[in-house]
This record gives sequence, C-alpha cells and structure tokens, in this order.
Amino acid sequence: MSFVFSTPRTLAVEDWRPVAYKEWQLVAEAMARGEQSVLLRKGGISEGKVGFQWLHRAFFLFPSRFHEQAEQVLSGPNGDMRPFEAPADPEGDVSFRYYTEIQNCGRITRWDEVTKLAPYHIWTEAIVRERFEWGDEPGLAWATVRTWRLAQPWVLADRATFGGCRSWFGLPADEAGGWRKALEGAEFVPSNCGEPDWLVGETTI
Repeated sequence: MSFVFSTPRTLAVEDWRPVAYKEWQLVAEAMARGEQSVLLRKGGISEGKVGFQWLHRAFFLFPSRFHEQAEQVLSGPNGDMRPFEAPADPEGDVSFRYYTEIQNCGRITRWDEVTKLAPYHIWTEAIVRERFEWGDEPGLAWATVRTWRLAQPWVLADRATFGGCRSWFGLPADEAGGWRKALEGAEFVPSNCGEPDWLVGETTI
C-alpha cells in the first residue's frame, strides 16, 4: 500500500534546489485534473548517448506549447478534442502552476506492458508507439507520479536557460518569493484514473 503525501515532501527539505521538467501543456493540464498518473519519455538528441534519465524526484512542470499536440492526445472526458490555449503570461514572464513528485520510476522494454499503461495517460497509441520504437533499442523511461496545483502561479522572468530541447533545467530558488512560498497551500490532485500498481520499480534518484 502506498502512502499519499497530501503536502509536498520537498517542503521538509531545507536545501532543495528547484528544477523544472518539460512536458506537453495538455499533458500537464491532464495531470493537474487527475487524468494522468504516468509519465513516459524516450529522450532525444539533447539527452546524449545515455538517453533520457529521471534525474530528479520532485519538480515543477514547465508546459511546452505547440498546437499539434491537441491531435496527438486522446479526447477529453466529454469526447471533444482538448482545447489548446496558451496561458496569457505577461510578456517576458513564465508562470509555473503545477508541481510533481515521482513515486516509482524505471524503464520498460516490452510493448505489451506499455499498452497496459493506456488508462493512466492521455497520449494516443500512435505517439506512444513512435516513442517506444525511436532510437537503437525499443523502450521507454516511465515514472508514476502525483501532482499538486499551486494556489497561485509562481511567476518568474523568462531566460535563455528555459529554452531549448532539454528535459530538465534549474529554477532560481529565491526569485519571486522563492520556491517554498510557491508550494505553500498547493492543492494535492487525487488521481481519477488510478495508478498502475503492477508497475513496480526502484526509485534511486
């Protein structure tokens, strides 16, 4: 039986250095509504020869924005295409609205096991298959996660380090009130889709 932390565990760590993880905006929104509890990643050129790695156990979500993602995820709960609307951030600023913690993570190399994860994410099978088969060896990095919705967005000035194709990047610990203030009052999002209890891994991060 897994224990649900209703308060972000990071708040108990004095010297945590905040980081962000890039994910599709529509996926981040699904996580913040309890519609997704698994992350799947393949990695790319920017990840180097070792491929993508779960380098951090806790992170803010940085939603990546491109209109085509609406066609590459499943329909919303009402059966309609999920609307893609970029948040109206002030010019030169970036708003962080969601925080996530990894419960377990690992690598999955069998397609029949990947298909069993379908109830726990919103990507189409075609997109997941494309990621699975990309590169020299089939497989995906996976993580079961839990998400919090910030009471107020943590608004930071945009900067060059937020750009590029990297999956991870650091955030300024003390800017705009600091990460601790940003997480205070964050609302835990219960999972409406459940979690894949059969997927067990050893989290070493």
